[in-house]
Amino acid sequence: MHLLLNLRLVLLTAGTLLPFFWMVVILGHRRQRNFERVFFFLCLALTLFFGSSLLGLNAELYYGTPPPALLRFAWTFLCLGLWFIPPLVVHLHAEYASIRNLVAPGSRKMAWLVCAWLPAILLVPFLIAAIGPHRTYAFSSPSRQLGLPFQIWLIGAVLCGVCWQRRFANASADGEQRGFHKNLARILALLSVLLVIVVALGRFNPWQAPWSSFVVMIFALVPLVGLIGQVQRFNFLQIGRQRNLTYAVFMVFVALLYLSFVRRAGQWLDPYLPPEASAALLLFLPVVFFEPLQRVMGNLLRRTAQREVDRAQRLMGPINEVARSGDLEKLKTFSELWIAEQLQLAEVKLETPLPDTAAEYAIAAKGSLEEVFVIARSGQCLGRLRVRPHGAMVSGETYAALEFVCEQLPAAFDLCRLIEEKLELERELAERERLALVGQMAASISHSLKNPLGSIKTILQVQMESSELPAPMKQEIQMVLDEIRRLSETLNQLLQFSRPGVHNRRPAGKCDAAGVAESVAGMLRHEAENRGIALEVSMDGQPLEVAASAEVANDILSNLVLNALEATSRGGYVHVSIGSQDGSCSVSVEDNGVGIPPALKEKILQPFFTTKARGTGLGLAIVSRRLEEVGGTLSVYSPIREERGSRFRALLPLVVRDSRS
Repeated sequence: MHLLLNLRLVLLTAGTLLPFFWMVVILGHRRQRNFERVFFFLCLALTLFFGSSLLGLNAELYYGTPPPALLRFAWTFLCLGLWFIPPLVVHLHAEYASIRNLVAPGSRKMAWLVCAWLPAILLVPFLIAAIGPHRTYAFSSPSRQLGLPFQIWLIGAVLCGVCWQRRFANASADGEQRGFHKNLARILALLSVLLVIVVALGRFNPWQAPWSSFVVMIFALVPLVGLIGQVQRFNFLQIGRQRNLTYAVFMVFVALLYLSFVRRAGQWLDPYLPPEASAALLLFLPVVFFEPLQRVMGNLLRRTAQREVDRAQRLMGPINEVARSGDLEKLKTFSELWIAEQLQLAEVKLETPLPDTAAEYAIAAKGSLEEVFVIARSGQCLGRLRVRPHGAMVSGETYAALEFVCEQLPAAFDLCRLIEEKLELERELAERERLALVGQMAASISHSLKNPLGSIKTILQVQMESSELPAPMKQEIQMVLDEIRRLSETLNQLLQFSRPGVHNRRPAGKCDAAGVAESVAGMLRHEAENRGIALEVSMDGQPLEVAASAEVANDILSNLVLNALEATSRGGYVHVSIGSQDGSCSVSVEDNGVGIPPALKEKILQPFFTTKARGTGLGLAIVSRRLEEVGGTLSVYSPIREERGSRFRALLPLVVRDSRS
């Protein structure tokens, strides 16, 4: 029995420390999921159960006849811990099934939670009776004191875990997780069999209960031990990236276990050695193992470092692939999501452009749970990576991986910008080639068609002057002349658009914007009257000399007015206003037509895009090009009132006067 007593002490100590170890890991990781919360409380219940059993056993060994208050305290918390184990086991499996999408988060999950907690609520009278006064404190077989219904409920909860583990194994995507769940299902199945044996032995042969309970506690601790290996091997529970946290907590608990062993060994050796001498010998005994331990740890650290470097390099592979798309915003978004997913971080934010000095980053991060990593090259700050871990801090290997990523990100940024510039140059080259082709086509069309059209127009005009020509024939000739005029206007637009502009330099020339506006209005007033549209022009009265030739200003204003006339129905109006705005000349053309649909606003300035049955799609493209040549801008507002109307505002630079002249 002395051996059994010592084994019970070791087992209860391990049973107290193991779930407490997982409580510390979960608190350090702080992943905001119900699964971790339920797992924490299950470990708390196990800690209460084993810790209270250990307290009761130590009280018996130390006092002989323990104080009743101490026994009552230990017995109460032992029963409470044991009482909450069955519902928490079922609840934990339901939460994990929800994470694996094996149970719907709505009514089906709620049904499982009811199945988990309803029996525990219904059996509360048995708990009250067990912890009531004048009860026998059976620390070796506490489930008997809670009653047969509770024992059946405990066995049922373990069997429920067996069923869920088999289902998890069948739904696992890889062999490692499938093997883990299958082994856990076997352990829980064996545990349920042992519980049945314990219940039977406790009812018919109470003297065998201590041995059977001892075996049950061993199998109850096996899943907690197995979790340690699974977390490190394939990131089970998604906290495997926080390995230094797991290692640190594990080493602390190993040290606590060793100190407990030193104390127990000192008591065993008390007849032969003073306690201080035996404790000193046992405390200095690990010194012998320092040299082989150093070799083992050196190899382990070297492999760990190599593994982390490889992981960081694999982390940059997809980021560099996205950088080749030449889209900086897409690169930033992908990098944030990818780094957070691979390093198991709660949030990652990649910020550019940046403050001037690295000191500002530290100030920004001070007093927060975030870690800020500077992205710099040659002392120049390019950005910062702000990360927020699930736990209280970023682990050592994650910190090293993030530093490596920040060293590699400038190269990804450069690659993205170079490809973006390359794509922009290719687009510009393609556009210029297309426009050159349009220019050649326009010149060819002009050469081939304008002279014949002019001859046809002259002949028809001579025929129109003949008094002998019948009236119906004159009407048909007039229709032909109108079509010739429209065709000539189309050719003129093609010539205007294909005319090469001067880039990065404003063309020489200046003109009076008001005079050009009056000229355009006079030229198009007849067209407006034929359409039944009121064409109005307003000016602020002061001379506005713009830095653009009269030809360029005429192209801009005439195309804007023609576009407004074509978009306005009979009875509408087109209002042209000329004024000064922020040191520029503002030319505004407003109409009350149908307006521009939001989906088309980005397309109306593209060459050859039109919604008109007989349009060329070049009018607004010509306006945009001419404004670009002189350094002006174009703004589009639509609708402007009652879901109708459009306003095009062109800003042209004014002529700069020399103050000495």
